[in-house]
Amino acid sequence: MSTVTEAALLTSREITTGEELGSVPLATPGSVRSAARRAAAAAPAWAATPAAERAAILSRAADLLLERAQEAQDLLVREGGSITGKAFYEVHAGAAELRHAAELATAPEPAHGPGSDPGRESEVRRLPLGLVGVIVPWNFPLLLGMRSVAPALALGNTVLLKPDPHTPLSGGRLFAEVLAGAGLPEGVLEVVYGDAEAGAALVEAPGVAMVSFTGSTEVGRQIGATAGRLLKRVVLELGGQNAFVVLPDADVEAAASAGSWGSFLHQGQICMAARRHLVHQDAYESYTEALARHAAALRIGDPYRSDAQIGPVIDHRQLTRIASAVEDAVAQGARLVTGGRVQGRYFPPTVLADVTPKMSIFHTEVFGPVATLTPFADEAEAVELANTSDYGLTAAVYTSDADRGRALAAQLRCGVVHVGDQTVNHDPRLPFGGVGASGNSSGFGGQAARDAFTRWHTLTTSTPARSYPF
Repeated sequence: MSTVTEAALLTSREITTGEELGSVPLATPGSVRSAARRAAAAAPAWAATPAAERAAILSRAADLLLERAQEAQDLLVREGGSITGKAFYEVHAGAAELRHAAELATAPEPAHGPGSDPGRESEVRRLPLGLVGVIVPWNFPLLLGMRSVAPALALGNTVLLKPDPHTPLSGGRLFAEVLAGAGLPEGVLEVVYGDAEAGAALVEAPGVAMVSFTGSTEVGRQIGATAGRLLKRVVLELGGQNAFVVLPDADVEAAASAGSWGSFLHQGQICMAARRHLVHQDAYESYTEALARHAAALRIGDPYRSDAQIGPVIDHRQLTRIASAVEDAVAQGARLVTGGRVQGRYFPPTVLADVTPKMSIFHTEVFGPVATLTPFADEAEAVELANTSDYGLTAAVYTSDADRGRALAAQLRCGVVHVGDQTVNHDPRLPFGGVGASGNSSGFGGQAARDAFTRWHTLTTSTPARSYPF
């Protein structure tokens, strides 16, 4: 990081008390460009580092992260309002991303067929892009950052990382310390801290070959436009208005438990959260009652000092947005079953029944603990309702008949569908990404990560050297 004056600091504070947790240098556009130059300069040597050595560093980083698991968990709770269980999962999932990336570094590349000219030998490889810029959000800063940083490093790229200003410690400083402790060479990972100005400078920095962004659709469109103008590769994982489809054969109580988890985990501040519960009319009233009962039973409070299941919303602006969306929905005819009113820093789990596609809340992502319910008469209508959205990230079909669920899932326009489960799932070995307003398809997980963070390189050799008629 470049040297800055003491006045240019970003201070992290506990979300519930305002207590200072630590400070980091606040980047300027100039210091972002300087960091990009350092990381770009480090790229050739890192790309030439043997894959086994890169893998060993990432494996050691996973061990170090788990050695600091309690510290990392506390940061996620205090900086971002995670409940303890969510923070525990995120730390271990971040370590899993590092371990999977280590495997990816040394995995054999997929075979590529020979060229069409038998007299010309050909060699086709995947090469690193160079410098990858990564911008991560505050809701899962450790996991969502690591799923880009780890495979990018594993595949021979250097990284310029910008965490969200709400979570600079859990989403940035911790990364740098763990990877440096594991032996990552200087300059291979540069971390810059700041807001939208620093993010724009990262995207535009001349040395950045690719940008991986996770965040809002609005900002994603801006980054995509800039990257397109500058001819840079971009991976966008954006918002979601995800459908949770409950078929009539489902166990209503089990479905409501899954739906409650999918909607209210981390206060609904998850791109994969179940926003729209589409329920068969035969189960609609019983499911509405069960979901509302699950929602009302959740404990609300300070997750660092209690066993709360619902923690604080990230900031006052977001609280106001959630409350306004609920008020507008009720004014348009939705039935408020439970929740719906701000409680200090908290918004209670909220269930809105009788929501129709004519209401704005059916189409607009409310990044908070709000579940909307809509009945359907048959599976054709369920598919139509689910696909009536600009978003296409995840979906789920809850049924006791797996074949029936898979048949319906095949008709849903989104990147990931879970049958017999809810919408919030993550596996570092499986491709993940959305379509439409949810992003530009898969850029994370398994082979998709290799595709995203490397490029094709073709070499042909003709022996003897060829001559031509002119």
